[in-house]
Amino acid sequence: MEYTGTILQGPSLEPCEGRLVIGDDGRIEAIEETPVDSDDIVLPAFINAHTHIGDSIAKEAGGGLSLEELVAPPDGLKHRLLRAASHEELVSAMGTSLEYMERGGTAACFDFREGGVAGVETLREAAAGRSIDAHAFARESLEAMEAGDGFGASGANDDTFDRERAATREAGKPFAIHAGEGDPSDLDPALDLDPAFLIHVVHPEAHHLERIEEQGVPVVLCPRSNLVTGVGFPPVSDLLERTTLALGTDNVMLNSPSMFREMEFLAKLSDVPAREVLKMATVNGADLLDLEYGSLEAGKAARVLVLDGESPNLEGVRDPVRAVVRRAGIDDVKAVEFTG
Repeated sequence: MEYTGTILQGPSLEPCEGRLVIGDDGRIEAIEETPVDSDDIVLPAFINAHTHIGDSIAKEAGGGLSLEELVAPPDGLKHRLLRAASHEELVSAMGTSLEYMERGGTAACFDFREGGVAGVETLREAAAGRSIDAHAFARESLEAMEAGDGFGASGANDDTFDRERAATREAGKPFAIHAGEGDPSDLDPALDLDPAFLIHVVHPEAHHLERIEEQGVPVVLCPRSNLVTGVGFPPVSDLLERTTLALGTDNVMLNSPSMFREMEFLAKLSDVPAREVLKMATVNGADLLDLEYGSLEAGKAARVLVLDGESPNLEGVRDPVRAVVRRAGIDDVKAVEFTG
């Protein structure tokens, strides 16, 4: 199998005209630079590095509510709706979000899973038969962490999480935590836990930025969610100077799980170059969990997104990277190949 066009290759996403060849084993066999008769844009599939897809049962619920009223455990709106939903309703709603992400070229999502062991199993049921890799960052119990792919902590002001952090180390699984979303008060205790990565970091102070750099802690940004909940916009350039940044779409009740929309939003509300934004949505997200895809390189698993360069939206673009980040959408998707 092969795809031709402008290929955004390697960890730097360098554009080249040519052919991407996928072997029978589902891995990228070669990227050949050669003139081709195609205007398509071939890029690595997206990594959505922070989701709450259980919230798919509550799309656009809670208009006008504060962040705490929306999502704070145990009685925020989302938690009440989750408790009220049947298992079948949860699986169906989560499945539709996974389908939407897959159609839009997202190869993996890192989902913070409510509901303990049952919540992990619900995600796996919703993902069964799909090509997207849904990683369960379990919450609420060590048993759920052991059943899932890691632990996703709500925030260091909610608990100490020392026991959970020790358990993830012993299990060899990642520990991630929300931090600095509404204010900076939980950033130091979160960093004390030496997490695999932080989520949000909207309100870091100077010493937090220094600690993030010194400890080498990556950060997952969710800018659309942050503005919807009224907590502000993260200091993207300051963070980018100090650490690896990835992108997530956060709660499905607040935003569609579209990496196209997340990239465009971030690019147009910041001075971050388009190539850096695209790296946040692909290469950097994959690096958080050492995934064997996330960039287009020979030998890697073929998780590939092809955009139609002759679509009414993309025809005639001068800069393919800017076009992907600032202009493209799900209607421009020509093919999604998740193999290897």
